[in-house]
Amino acid sequence: MADLLSSAIVQTVLAGAALLGAISGMLGAFAVLRRQSLLGDALAHAALPGVCLGFLIAGARDLGTIMAGAFLTGALAALAMMLITRRTTLKTDAALGIVLSVFFAVGVVLLTYVQRQGRTASAGLETFLFGQAAAILRADLWIMGGVGLVALAVVLALWKEFKLVSFDAEFARANGFPVLALEAALTMLVALAIVVGLQLVGVVLMVALLIAPAAAARQWTRSLGGMVLLSALIGALSGAGGAFASAAQRGLATGPVVVLTATLIVLISLALAPERGLLWQALAARRARARISDRRVLATLQGLAEAHDNRHYPAESGMLKTALGAMPRAERLAGLEARGFIRPVTHPPETTPHWELTRAGHREADRLTRKTRDEEQGQ
Repeated sequence: MADLLSSAIVQTVLAGAALLGAISGMLGAFAVLRRQSLLGDALAHAALPGVCLGFLIAGARDLGTIMAGAFLTGALAALAMMLITRRTTLKTDAALGIVLSVFFAVGVVLLTYVQRQGRTASAGLETFLFGQAAAILRADLWIMGGVGLVALAVVLALWKEFKLVSFDAEFARANGFPVLALEAALTMLVALAIVVGLQLVGVVLMVALLIAPAAAARQWTRSLGGMVLLSALIGALSGAGGAFASAAQRGLATGPVVVLTATLIVLISLALAPERGLLWQALAARRARARISDRRVLATLQGLAEAHDNRHYPAESGMLKTALGAMPRAERLAGLEARGFIRPVTHPPETTPHWELTRAGHREADRLTRKTRDEEQGQ
């Protein structure tokens, strides 16, 4: 491991992947909250013609020119989507589908044209489809870091405005905020994040790195600040972890491994996150079922007592089974007995088990009945 980390190439790739993950996670949080996850997919595919145009202008694989071209076509794609949704009757999903397919088709045509020119430098241009982390240079890290600082500065400067637009755009518009300009600014920042990640992750997989960290962070926190920070951290961890895994196991492409690492964190978050995780919800549902079972048992015993005009009426196990549809589990009855709500009694000459409500059990049954009535009235 020490030999691996001492490699200058591995260090560069790790730093680049961590930077990309942090930038993508930070900006992806706003895309997820605005329910525009597919916007990143459309902008990523729309960047391909810009990559080809940047190469044609520079005449070589100059990352700065290629990123500028990708950002330009991504911005044009975003503008096209806004015009389609505002000037036609088509919905957002239709506009995304049109822009994604058209721009990507143009990009494939341009990519084919460039490759047919026979230029040696164009031999690896198709790596922008799926990324090629090994092609990242130290100088590229300065560009990625600069883009990240610009994005962070804009987010901090417009934090309150972005927060309001992300959660309630209509309220922001009613209060005079330039919602269109703010949404355009967020879209341009997302396009910047995509452009930064083209070389490492590629056009096809970039949207996953943009959305996955934010989706994972959403499970762990309820505040926007916490979500943005945690999403950036998860993105950086996914990038560095995936890059290291691909370097440790030769032959694995870095971009897909980074995306798979982010996806694994999403799955863990969906399963284990407090309150929102599937495991947590399953435990909560089980506790709820337990509470409902206790309520039903106590209500049934009280109902039988009232029907026989005897607060200490001993209910036989067969009665409980008939009234509840199934016999309560022994641990359920034992739990109610331990809490002092019921007690087992004998009822000669019958030998089957019987239970009766205690005074505390009657009070608890009355409380649960009132609670149920209040809940029904509240609905």
